Amino acid sequence: MAVRLDEMDRKILTELQEDAGQSLDEIARKVGSSKTPVWNRIRKLKEQGVITRQTVLLDAEALGLEACFFVLIRTSEHEAGWQRAFLEVLRKRPEVLEAHRLAGDIDYILKVRVANARAYDAFYQALISEVRIYNVTALLSMEEIKATTILPL
Repeated sequence: MAVRLDEMDRKILTELQEDAGQSLDEIARKVGSSKTPVWNRIRKLKEQGVITRQTVLLDAEALGLEACFFVLIRTSEHEAGWQRAFLEVLRKRPEVLEAHRLAGDIDYILKVRVANARAYDAFYQALISEVRIYNVTALLSMEEIKATTILPL
């Protein structure tokens, strides 16, 4: 169930999404409040599960992870045991940044970040050695046009 947010909550969340490393003083100044009410609201938003964690964003290319693949997976297996095993394999693979189960012809889509095509092949070989997959299609992203973690509030 969605949590009700007022305008001040939205302003605070917008600031945190933009840069969670800001001090409480900076956030309070930007949203037109003082430090204690901002802290109380942030604490409440955490308790409500709106804020799940705080982290940093790294530049993948600066770290040598220059290739981003979108991996389309079709499976002929739909049993609970296969799905558990598949999801466990995905969770263990640090290259998998996102995984989604889809409606339609494709069962799953993965966002995989690796150094290059050889590294993707190593990932692919490991994946198919651990779980049975009917069909895998990999699409190399030529250019990242937009990527954000900022949700529209």
